[in-house]
Amino acid sequence: MAPKVLVSDELSETAVQIFRDRGIDVDFMPKLGKDKEKLAEIIGNYDGLAIRSATKVTAKLLESTDRLKVIARAGIGVDNVDIPAASKKGVIVMNTPFGNSITTAEHAIAMMFAVARQLPEANASTHAGKWEKSRFMGVELFNKTLGVIGAGNIGGIVCDRALGLHMKVVAYDPFLSEERAKQMGVTKVELDELLARADFITLHVPLTDKTRNILDAANLAKTKPGVRIINCARGGLVDEEALAAALKSGHVAGAAFDVFAVEPATDSPLFNLPNVVCTPHLGASTAEAQENVALQVAEQMSDYLLTGAVQNALNMPSVTAEEAAVMGPWVKLAEHLGAFVGQMTDEPIKAINVLYDGHVADMNLAALNCAAIAGIMKATNPDVNMVSAPVVAKERGIQIATTSQEKSGVFDAFIKLTVVTDKRERSIAGTCFSDGKPRFIQIKGINIDAEIGRHMLYTTNEDVPGIIGLLGMTMAKNEVNIANFTLGRSGAGQEAIAILYLDQAIDPKVVETLEGTGMFQQVKPLEFDVA
Repeated sequence: MAPKVLVSDELSETAVQIFRDRGIDVDFMPKLGKDKEKLAEIIGNYDGLAIRSATKVTAKLLESTDRLKVIARAGIGVDNVDIPAASKKGVIVMNTPFGNSITTAEHAIAMMFAVARQLPEANASTHAGKWEKSRFMGVELFNKTLGVIGAGNIGGIVCDRALGLHMKVVAYDPFLSEERAKQMGVTKVELDELLARADFITLHVPLTDKTRNILDAANLAKTKPGVRIINCARGGLVDEEALAAALKSGHVAGAAFDVFAVEPATDSPLFNLPNVVCTPHLGASTAEAQENVALQVAEQMSDYLLTGAVQNALNMPSVTAEEAAVMGPWVKLAEHLGAFVGQMTDEPIKAINVLYDGHVADMNLAALNCAAIAGIMKATNPDVNMVSAPVVAKERGIQIATTSQEKSGVFDAFIKLTVVTDKRERSIAGTCFSDGKPRFIQIKGINIDAEIGRHMLYTTNEDVPGIIGLLGMTMAKNEVNIANFTLGRSGAGQEAIAILYLDQAIDPKVVETLEGTGMFQQVKPLEFDVA
């Protein structure tokens, strides 16, 4: 059955057609997002939900569906999506951070020009029949210093455009390396130096606890007298009351704002102040940007639902279509390794350690980790997946550690998973052969070569004669067919293990029979999702 997607906000017809062309069953209901009750009523019928800003994806809405796999927002901001609730539900949340980057950057540059030359006020004056040429004395951008707070995708484009205007650019961004700054042609500085040097300051960071009011009264006081401030990123980055005071005092010469702490902004301390340019969140409002993000969201959702590729996800590592194809067997192996130790572990888990050896260490380890953790967590919570499992692990205080190393043995690559509890450590390793089928290659340090089936039986015992016959006879008496049989031991007369690959689920009475012989330390039926 084809995946089914609901588009609950305005999206271009071209984007909707992309879903259809890719074989996705799509319902286009652009007004539905505003009807919370109706949306909750039908959301359970869909695998994907494509939205803009009108649809509010709340924890309550997510309670109405067990089918939804992905939510994609056409645009950058996802303030209208409860991401923690979606993660717990196992739903991937995507956005489209690059579709409107140029448009937003251009708007910031336009706002800088507008405040530098007082264009809106001059325009209004001239339309009013006045000719106040001497009133509107502006400043050039040429040779001025632009301070860019946040030199990521959009901020980087602003830097490039500013350099084209022959401005000097200084950038504050904790994640900007010196090497990258040199490539961009900008000078990396700390925030205080930026505030002291910049003639214009433009902000391009998300709103977080660390960035909220990054330009507060104290930091505004550190700015160069006559500075002009542009914010086309997020409301709340600048203390509007403090900025209004700085504008009135003349310390700040002008400001241009496209975003506000409260939106829709019907009132603000910045309104009606001279040389303050305000626009109603137009950063992404071009025909090109709206079309780009719509097309991008359709492609991203289709890729995920059809190939497993994850792009621009906010709660899941990104995986390209090419990676998904190559990593598929290794993702399944990681899940199986997790499922084994998860089913074998009855006590609370303190830590999960994952070792990647050989060429698998060059793959997307974050995604493989998610698969391994999901396999473990499913033993006690069958509803978890690669999205929700890390959240569940974090809530339980489980420490996750990853190690990678070059090829160290006979296998070109393998994954070793170790679970730590207060009582013991339990480990298992596996690899993928050239046929793409995952195998278990080591359990408890004992080398084996076990195919993985839906129904399996794991036993441990002292290495003594008769164990193979006992297992075979017991299965035969209970009409359980053995598809494959793997043995391993740590040494003659020492600990031995057996793994039986069975054609059907094993009856608990068979387990009781084996345990009653007194020959086994452990008898554990296991189930694996091999579909």
